[in-house]
Amino acid sequence: MFSGLSISFWLPTVVLTVALAIKLPGIIKTWRDPLLRAVGGLLLFACAVFVFAAPNTIAWVNRTTGVPNISAPWVYSLLTALCASWLLLIIAWRNGISDRSSVTRRAIRWVVSVYAAVVIALWALFAAADVPVERLRDLDTYYANTPFMREEIVLYLLAHAVACSITARLIWNWIRTDGLDAWLRWGLRFLGMGYATNLLFDASKFTAVIARWTGHDMDWLSTYLAASAACVSATLVAVGFIIPHAGQYLSERWYVRVSHWRLRPLYLLMRTVTGNREPFALRSTGELRLIRRETFIRDALLQLSRHLDQGLRARSYDAALALGFRPGRAEALAAAVTILDAVETRKQAESPDIDPAADSSGPDTTHLLQRIQEVSRVLRHPDDIEAVRARAAVPAESARA
Repeated sequence: MFSGLSISFWLPTVVLTVALAIKLPGIIKTWRDPLLRAVGGLLLFACAVFVFAAPNTIAWVNRTTGVPNISAPWVYSLLTALCASWLLLIIAWRNGISDRSSVTRRAIRWVVSVYAAVVIALWALFAAADVPVERLRDLDTYYANTPFMREEIVLYLLAHAVACSITARLIWNWIRTDGLDAWLRWGLRFLGMGYATNLLFDASKFTAVIARWTGHDMDWLSTYLAASAACVSATLVAVGFIIPHAGQYLSERWYVRVSHWRLRPLYLLMRTVTGNREPFALRSTGELRLIRRETFIRDALLQLSRHLDQGLRARSYDAALALGFRPGRAEALAAAVTILDAVETRKQAESPDIDPAADSSGPDTTHLLQRIQEVSRVLRHPDDIEAVRARAAVPAESARA
């Protein structure tokens, strides 16, 4: 059974690992892409922070190395590297992977050099400090007044708070820009909330440490509230990375399935023309099934080409406009009326079989072949089609009279 504190470490680890697993194939495939490398590094460091910050892991590292509390500079270093990866990711993401300007290069060098110096300083301060008593959960407050260790705690918290503030600010500014994909915008919102929540972690830690400096005991802020804030923050950040990828994937799958379903009325009508069914394979992907249905419909429409009445199509379009339909829907209704008329004409023909030479002499069907989705959609509304057909037939009947 996991305790509440253990869940605060292992829950974000699982979510971050899922995010890393989703991104990993793309990272491996395009390893030279600095943006993907930055994402991979961020998720890897984030996972490592929560794994090594767990009390059980802290005890194991201390016992393995034989140095009490050596997990402290190790975890602080991982957290500092994570902060640097946040900033590097934002630089690569905002400026674009092809940006090689002096400002971008200078920003990258500044982030790498500053946070590398922080890591070196963390280990130097730990070497100078005297921390003989192992603390698995409250090291920050227990050694808050210890020389050198005090400075180390303040240093890593400052580095973390600065990175969170800058990253959150840049992300929220980015969200307000125009032209963002909807899934990317939602991902950025979760990222922004995650980095903002990280500031609660810093505030809790700083408050507990300062309370120790003034002789008060508010260790629960550091031990429990900060851990919960870090858990929530990491989960939000992981979801922020998952949403654009998973959302785009699911929307594409949904589009394919809906497009296949919307073509069903036109497909069933074209089956009366060919007398055949579209090719089917049980293990076919959604994309392949959609392509096969589209191909089947277009091939059948080509067989109807010599029976298409362009005059009827023009009259039907005018009739649809007169009935109050918008131009796009009017074109689809006119095409549907024309196709239904061609199907009936073909059935009444003495020789329904059409040779390729006859097909090639028919009307131009390019426009019709490009609007099969719209035509299939209006076939679900036979009342509209009959209204357009009846109105379009009036001028023709008057002319014959």
